[in-house]
Amino acid sequence: MSDLKRVLGEAVGAAFAAEGLSADHGRVTVSDRPDLADFQSNGALAAAKAAGRNPREIAAKVVEHLKSDPRLASIEIAGPGFVNMRLTGEALTERARQIAADPRAGAPAVEQPRRVLVDYGGPNVAKPMHVGHLRSSIIGESLKRLFRFLGDEVVGDAHFGDWGFQMGLLIVAASDENPAWARVAEQDEGEIEDLGLDVLDRLYPMAAGRAKEDKDYRDRARRATAELQSGKPGYLRLWRHFVEVSRTALKREFAALGVEFDLWKGESDADPLIPQMVEDLKAKGLLVEDQGAQIVRINREGDKRELPPLLVISSEGSAMYGTTDLATVLDRRRSFDPHLILYVVDQRQADHFEQVFRASYLVGYAEEGSLEHLGFGTMNGPDGKPFKTREGGVLKLHDLIEMAREKARQRLHEAGLGAELSPEDFEGTADKVAVAAIKFADLQNFRGTSYIFDLDRFTSFEGKTGPYLLYQSVRIKSLLRKAEGEGHAAGPIVIDEAAERELALTLDAIDAAMTEAYAKRAPNFLAEHAYRLSQSFSKFYAACPVLAAPTPQLRASLLALAQTTLRQMETVLALLGIATPERM
Repeated sequence: MSDLKRVLGEAVGAAFAAEGLSADHGRVTVSDRPDLADFQSNGALAAAKAAGRNPREIAAKVVEHLKSDPRLASIEIAGPGFVNMRLTGEALTERARQIAADPRAGAPAVEQPRRVLVDYGGPNVAKPMHVGHLRSSIIGESLKRLFRFLGDEVVGDAHFGDWGFQMGLLIVAASDENPAWARVAEQDEGEIEDLGLDVLDRLYPMAAGRAKEDKDYRDRARRATAELQSGKPGYLRLWRHFVEVSRTALKREFAALGVEFDLWKGESDADPLIPQMVEDLKAKGLLVEDQGAQIVRINREGDKRELPPLLVISSEGSAMYGTTDLATVLDRRRSFDPHLILYVVDQRQADHFEQVFRASYLVGYAEEGSLEHLGFGTMNGPDGKPFKTREGGVLKLHDLIEMAREKARQRLHEAGLGAELSPEDFEGTADKVAVAAIKFADLQNFRGTSYIFDLDRFTSFEGKTGPYLLYQSVRIKSLLRKAEGEGHAAGPIVIDEAAERELALTLDAIDAAMTEAYAKRAPNFLAEHAYRLSQSFSKFYAACPVLAAPTPQLRASLLALAQTTLRQMETVLALLGIATPERM
């Protein structure tokens, strides 16, 4: 089952080919003048330039080939050679019925499923999540859901930051803070009590700051790191405690956003593979010494700028951040053997990942092009700078979610919604509104761009917002419940009115939206489709009174369109990680 744009494109391409021109010129797009046409093809202009012919002459030949196509109510030439096409009601009716009967509501599926691993989240031990983690979590979760829905075998990995020098800092800081914790560390005796995330959150920045100023303290932390990685029992016990209390809090924050991981692997999981990886690099002549350090040169002929080498072993003999990431590629190859790994990480890490990817290809841990860094911009405050608290500190994600929930409660009351809900259902609805506001505000933008977070605007039930989409979904649910209560059922769809045509065309566009989102790893195409679907339904709802339809057949058709719209809307919103309430 193909969407209308695709089948028309095939027909137009065949018309170009029949004239001895490339079928590639047959690309069809949605018309930018819906009052004149449903679709258009501008290929005659490019074809004319390539062939040295008149574009209107070529367009006339294409029209001649297509004028008898039964799917077209009209096909005309406009301007210098644009081909405008309007579909028949019968063609739209057939497509709308296909979508209504399709369990996937018209969504496509990949032809050759792949094994895909999505690396997103990136939380660290001892640090509560803050707004800087938001975009990675939201974008990564949506891509994981999209790839899985389209048929790929997908694994999502949080890639926990649980190893390295920061762990040595925490061990030293905890030992200095409390004699009982010091006894656990040095003698592996006693219980670990009262060492929660709040304490770790206080100790880590203090220890990191002191290490910058105090060489002896820094050296102690380095020794502690080395002893931890060598397996000192007390250090390992403290470390496991750090990881557990951190992970418990992180799972709470991720759950509040509807973000789920299949794997909670961390940097520590790759550590045992580093010796083998170093041997692999040496065996292939890739590891070279440079000023006492061990590096991999990753520059290529033709590079427009020189990239620094990947530092594998420092001059002090310790493994580095890139070392762990390279070993993680090896770990993933052995455990899952993915065809594709997507790293949803801040754009500022682009050079780092380019170094790791090139080293991975050189050593043979991944096929060329199978590792992709999906960078993203920042979420900014009204001043255009990364979002912070009023006091200038980094806003914790938990606090942002609570702010959104409180604003959602306020918005529901202002709009006169939720009055008939129980207190429990009201809170559940407010939570869904808050999450929809946060996620849609982010995902409606292309991931590579930065955006300004405006809680007042994003929680509105009007405009291009998540709450607006929820309101439209709930309105359809209310309509369908009322229809069922009056004994009305959906029936065969027949497309006639202009608003029905627009809704059917929008429903058809789900194929293109998902295909673009998948190919470009960009959920904003899904967000845009959900918004357009809401707008089209709103026009349909106003122009075609469903329950007051003059005939039972028309009412059944309109109800089927409403049902199909809701199913497709909830499908797309679910891929964005947004759940819809039953009532408001």
